[in-house]
Amino acid sequence: MVDTKYEYVDVEGGHPIKMWTRGVPVDDGARVQLSKAAQMPFIFKHMAAMPDVHVGIGATIGSVIPTKGAIIPAAVGVDIGCGMMAAQTSLMASDLPDNLEGIRSAIEAAVPHGRSVGRGRRDKGSWGDPQSEITDAWAPLSARFDRITDKYPRFKNTNNIAHLGTLGTGNHFIELCLDTEDRVWVMLHSGSRGVGNAIGSQFIELAKQDMRKWHINLPDQNLAYFPEGTDHFDDYVEAVDWAQDFAAANRQMMMKNVIKALRSQIAKPFDAQMEAINCHHNYVNRERHFGEDVLVTRKGAVRASKGMMGIIPGSMGAKSFIVRGLGNRESFESCSHGAGRVMSRTEAKKAVSIEEHIEDTKGVECRKDIGVLDETPKAYKPIEAVMAAQDDLVEIVHTLKQVVCVKG
Repeated sequence: MVDTKYEYVDVEGGHPIKMWTRGVPVDDGARVQLSKAAQMPFIFKHMAAMPDVHVGIGATIGSVIPTKGAIIPAAVGVDIGCGMMAAQTSLMASDLPDNLEGIRSAIEAAVPHGRSVGRGRRDKGSWGDPQSEITDAWAPLSARFDRITDKYPRFKNTNNIAHLGTLGTGNHFIELCLDTEDRVWVMLHSGSRGVGNAIGSQFIELAKQDMRKWHINLPDQNLAYFPEGTDHFDDYVEAVDWAQDFAAANRQMMMKNVIKALRSQIAKPFDAQMEAINCHHNYVNRERHFGEDVLVTRKGAVRASKGMMGIIPGSMGAKSFIVRGLGNRESFESCSHGAGRVMSRTEAKKAVSIEEHIEDTKGVECRKDIGVLDETPKAYKPIEAVMAAQDDLVEIVHTLKQVVCVKG
């Protein structure tokens, strides 16, 4: 018998799950949630669970869900197209100033981040008056957005162009990193922001309404789906494709502004994108696997086709990795999207002290206040164990260590 890296799980009344989780903790809640999704009748062959797998809403984060004839909006989620971008520069560590506070401040000034709410107040995480480069980047998205809002007018009243080129909150970040040869990289993580959230939330609710209308019983109401051939299916595919393109453009605009901020702080001329990668890890895509055309939803997973470059970040005090896919067909050519949480945000705030956070982020110019304890390194699985569990899915090309981290 051929030894495999994955654990094979039979699901009663459903499809099997292949789990790349050897040496990595997996909580019982995630296993239950995976099993519920595997019971859906339109799953193709099996599901795949990545080593960063943990409980999400409806679908488990760190799961790969191949389907035929249906799509589950909550499996894609509300941060449609969330993903990573990384760019290698020609700068070396020796080109950086000894004190990196000025670089962090410049990045924070260049990219709207965080969130503020209040009557009559602009959200600090949006553009008040988008710069011309933002409006130029919006132009190719505009006509398709108009077609979508003709059918769903509520999407007009969202932060759309005002969020293009902005970071957001939670686990989204911008980092300056060094590789093992002391070369400087810029790495960032964000998605489709407010407009993607509105699109995801609306279609998740529509799917639930359809299930009630058709009297379809589900193991979890968040597994509500659209059958292929229905109006909502086609509308959702159109909207989700647009939101994924918005997310990719969002990361490109952030990268441009981060590079500008770096140039304002470093006098030495430098090349900015000697090697650049821009990849989603919350998305759905039409692909061919095992000789058949299927829809693949990656909920916290990255495509890792043979030779395809990807990004797997650790926590804000750990290593991150630029990887090359090995094209493992059993994982539907996928890999993890990060380290994966071992503590919920609430648990992390209760369990980790500010002193521990400061110690765990030693050497990183970043926020060291109570407001980021939910993102502290101890809230995540050890990234080295995660990478060891999937060494048949990707090969490591560059190992990065952050020296600056900007959080929303």
